[in-house]
Amino acid sequence: MTDWPILSTVTFLPTVGALLLLLIRGDDAAARRNVYWISLWTTIVTFLVSILIWVDFDNSSAGFQFVERSEWLGGKISYSMGVDGISMLFVILTTFLMPACIVASKYSVKIRFKEYMIAFLVLETLMIGVFCAMDLFLFYVFFEAGLIPMFLIIGVWGGQRRVYAAFKFFLYTLLGSVLMLLAIMAMYWQAGTTDIPTLLDHQFPASMQTWLWLAFFASFAVKMPMWPVHTWLPDAHVEAPTAGSVILAGVLLKMGGYGFLRFSLPMFPIASADFAPMIYTLSVIAIIYTSLVALVQTDMKKLIAYSSVAHMGYVTMGIFTMNAQGVEGAIFQMLSHGIVSGALFLCVGVIYDRMHTREIAAYGGLVNRMPFYATVFLVFTMANVGLPGTSGFVGEFMVLIGVFRANTWVAAFATSGVILSASYGLWLYRKVIMGALDKANLKSMFDLSRREIAILVPLVVLTIFFGVYPTPVFNVTGQAVDKLITNYQAALSAAGKLALAAQ
Repeated sequence: MTDWPILSTVTFLPTVGALLLLLIRGDDAAARRNVYWISLWTTIVTFLVSILIWVDFDNSSAGFQFVERSEWLGGKISYSMGVDGISMLFVILTTFLMPACIVASKYSVKIRFKEYMIAFLVLETLMIGVFCAMDLFLFYVFFEAGLIPMFLIIGVWGGQRRVYAAFKFFLYTLLGSVLMLLAIMAMYWQAGTTDIPTLLDHQFPASMQTWLWLAFFASFAVKMPMWPVHTWLPDAHVEAPTAGSVILAGVLLKMGGYGFLRFSLPMFPIASADFAPMIYTLSVIAIIYTSLVALVQTDMKKLIAYSSVAHMGYVTMGIFTMNAQGVEGAIFQMLSHGIVSGALFLCVGVIYDRMHTREIAAYGGLVNRMPFYATVFLVFTMANVGLPGTSGFVGEFMVLIGVFRANTWVAAFATSGVILSASYGLWLYRKVIMGALDKANLKSMFDLSRREIAILVPLVVLTIFFGVYPTPVFNVTGQAVDKLITNYQAALSAAGKLALAAQ
């Protein structure tokens, strides 16, 4: 496997599938069926190739693996790909969720089915590229290009206010990324390269770190999103088709956290330490405020969207604790949230396809007609709440341990989010699932189909498996996180010694 460009293969396989779809003519049932099966098998093969990468990944190494390099753009900027313990599992998460999105879209997408699948396959290539890029400019190209297919997915196949939501999503994320582009140019002029491993070893001046950190923060904070630049997310989730919401919550939000881990902490350690109190404050506000907002929502998708902002608050807190428990907990929380929130949006899609409404008040007593669905929904609700034995507990618990070590008061406020998440999570479950089946139109509801079971059961298994046995995740991330923290502490120590010498 060492001579095989496996990262380029897993990155561009979906694009090959998209090109095959362009060859299909017509919009009849046969053409639609061919589009569906080509898309599904493309994502399945991409997932299997990513599993090969995981199997051959060396957990004892903290550096980049499966490295590919070739000259690009005049030799100054290279096409460079590689994965380490921080990025490896995000590639797996992306390729794992995509087949579920394709299957979930089989009947729900009524118009431009081929173009819809092409947009998803191109989006998969761009998302994987973000996590594999080892050149800063290449990362930026993948990072920004991903806006285009998601903009189309929301704007063409979304709900009634889809155009408004699509433009709001695009403008928010683009504005932050323009500042990141300026920072990348400044880094190139200062270091003479955009190669990420080289930049990780480069020591930027402390005054420059502040401005670079703020520029990157503008992009990653919007992407996650952090409070108060989170307002685009509920609109995007509500208007996006089910599969679009799954990918938005499952993968695209994680790019912000990944960016903090890949760039902000290791490249600008002094600025990261200076701005950590600000991050703690914004994260606590996000956890408490958006949880309270979730409590008063009447739309199921909007409630889950606000819960995502709250859970991302734990992630940003954990990252900037700069200790092993906090950082590893944040990575685990992102992976778990990708599975659980994606599953919750799929659960909403199941009943939306039957009733064509997401209003919580339109439901009630579904356990009487859909007992298997009620069981599956309960597992994901409990994971979202952070119940021990589910993957949602492990990440939150480790983050809170890390935050307690860094700042006890911040941890005390953040812990209140656990109670609030239980409040809105259990309230939603009670309103939709429990009670008497009083509404006449709900009496014709039917339980999960085989297609829906095939989508949701693997997610249930992973949610419980990683809640009971999280070791496979920590085995991959452990060495890379240790290296990140060691280098961060060394940089701060050197800066402290320099400060003392100056006095």
